Amino acid sequence: MRVLVAGSTGVIGSRLVPLLDAVGHEVVGLARSADRATGRIVTADALDRDGLARAVAEAAPDAVVNLLTAIPAAPDPRHLARDFAVTNRLRTEGTRNLYEAAERAGATRVLAQGLAYAYQPAGGLADEDAPLWTDHTPKQFAPVLRALMELERLTAGAGGLVLRFGHLYGPGSAYAPDGSFTAQVRAGKVPVVGGGHATLSFTHADDAATALVAALDKDATGALNVVDDTPVTMGEFLPEYAEMLDAPAPKRAPAALARLAVGSWGVAFMNGLRGAGNTRARLRLDWRPRYASWQDGVGSPGDTARAA
Repeated sequence: MRVLVAGSTGVIGSRLVPLLDAVGHEVVGLARSADRATGRIVTADALDRDGLARAVAEAAPDAVVNLLTAIPAAPDPRHLARDFAVTNRLRTEGTRNLYEAAERAGATRVLAQGLAYAYQPAGGLADEDAPLWTDHTPKQFAPVLRALMELERLTAGAGGLVLRFGHLYGPGSAYAPDGSFTAQVRAGKVPVVGGGHATLSFTHADDAATALVAALDKDATGALNVVDDTPVTMGEFLPEYAEMLDAPAPKRAPAALARLAVGSWGVAFMNGLRGAGNTRARLRLDWRPRYASWQDGVGSPGDTARAA
């Protein structure tokens, strides 16, 4: 199968491309620039409808994997809407352009990267039928959520599948040894906010890649949570992660005080997120995470927090 990976140089794309090649697919990467690309590549800006159409026609894919994002290395939670503005356009306008071009080129399978921590806060783990966070959405997260919902609508219209990934870690991510979140924890700048009640469901980039490969050959549509087996609260995760890094133990900050520094989304991220369950993805994709917990993944070769 010839697979076009849109966003092939990103955290997931850089792990997916060699895996697709290893299992026998013909891979074409799509990126804005060929600077960091390997293998066969076509270049285009997904927001340039005509340029993208030419690039996709040249690639002539059977399937398209939509990993289009432009997330800054260290987004500011107080200005999340600003920092995600381009990504929001890629998830809406860029996705529309990509799917139109893919249909004209004859592609018959569409997969897209979604988010598994956009669920309405509630007790327990969310399955894919749980409502997204449309009630009392933190102001800075609202446009991000609208873009994600449009991405899912467009993907459903194309007969495709959205894989909702959790907190993404691995090489090139914010949790990598040289990542922005890791640097903040090393510097003692990430406190446990409120009770640290946010539930984190992590996804290693390699597990995201294996799920995408599995989904190519399945007829699943809609959305699936692709996360690990071991959700953890922020209050549990931060102290253990800091200890792994030989960093100072995290301080504690009341939610009201933290809101002044990181805004309502920052507080929600630390104290309000709902975790997700992966049962449906396991069944429908015949997939299992290689890294059952974040501790397993952080300690994996080439990805250890202790390396920095």
